[in-house]
This record gives sequence, structure tokens and C-alpha cells, in this order.
Amino acid sequence: MGAGMTNKIEWDRMIAGELYSPYMVGDHSFSKVHAAQKRFNESEYWADSSALEELKKCFRVAPDDMVLTAPVYFDHGDRVSFGKHFYANTGLTILDENYVTFGDNVFLGPHVSIFTAGHPIDADVRSLDLEYAKPVTVGDNVWMGGGVIINPGVTVGDDVVIASGSVVVKDVPSHVIIGGNPAHIIREITDNDRKLWQDQLKAYNEAISS
Repeated sequence: MGAGMTNKIEWDRMIAGELYSPYMVGDHSFSKVHAAQKRFNESEYWADSSALEELKKCFRVAPDDMVLTAPVYFDHGDRVSFGKHFYANTGLTILDENYVTFGDNVFLGPHVSIFTAGHPIDADVRSLDLEYAKPVTVGDNVWMGGGVIINPGVTVGDDVVIASGSVVVKDVPSHVIIGGNPAHIIREITDNDRKLWQDQLKAYNEAISS
């Protein structure tokens, strides 16, 4: 297998969530994104967006209005799709051996980690340097607090709030607040929540227009 060539068997097994060798996949995205994120992490990104624009070219989908705060870390980048109006505070880590897909209006607090790679429980198999990878999907209008961890194979629904420090190990339905380790549903998001914050918005608009 020549430099930069992808081993299709290993790639197909990886994307299918089956055992594969991470050393045999052979794609070139690793070096590309690592060079780009190094430049971004060392840049004055608040004054010059050129390093971010170069980093965005490494992603599968990257809208014009997305915001990243350095430092960031991606294993490959080309398996990550960002929705519109995406924001991540400092320290975002995404191990994107499989696909990671974000909906629109997703906000991430500092040091959020999203993992797609996992390792066999059986030590004899694990010691052979084989792993598996499962996709992660995040819906629209999701807010994750600082230090949230999303594990392989998780799907997060729409209109979800994830409390700081939560470890999410299973799928999350829409319109809920979750928290804990492992994360569990705390309560649904209700019309009363919406009214409270719409009233706060009204008061804010009145204050700044007076």
C-alpha cells in the first residue's frame, strides 16, 4: 500500500463498526489535520481567521459561521460535519475514527470530548492493537456544558441540554435535560422553560433599547 493510499478493507470495517487495525487504514487525513490544527492553535485566531479557514478545509462539512476556540484536537477531521451556527469553547477534542455529525445551533462548553473509537473488553484481542469505531450524531439546538464526554455510537436528539461533567453512554431523546455519570434524564424541557426565557429575552430587549 503506497503512501497516502487507503486500505479499503480496513476502512470499510472501521466505518461499519467492526474490528479494524488503526495502523492499517492508511489514509492521509491524520497528518493534514494535525498540521492545520497546530497552526490554528498557535494563531491569534481572534484577530486573524486565516488559520481557522485552512483548518475548516479539513472537515467534511464546515459552514461559514462556525466558531472554534483554540486549542482544538481532531484525529482526522474529514469525518466531522458541522451544522450552521456551531460554537465550541476551548479544548474541544474529537476522535473521529468514524463519522461525527452536528446539527444546527450546537453550543459546546470548554473541554468537551467526543469519542468514536473503542477497544475490545477482552485483553487478548485488545493487545493485538485492534479497535472499533461507531459514529456519533448530535441533533439541532443542543447545548453541552463544560467537560461533557460523548462515547462511541451515541445519538443525541434535538433541543437537548447536557449538564457539565456528564458522561453520555447511550442515546438521548429530544427535548430533555440530562446529567451525571453515566448521564440520565433529569427532566423534560417544558413550555414553562420557554416562557421563562422568552420573558428574559423581552426584558433584555427592552433594557438595551431604552
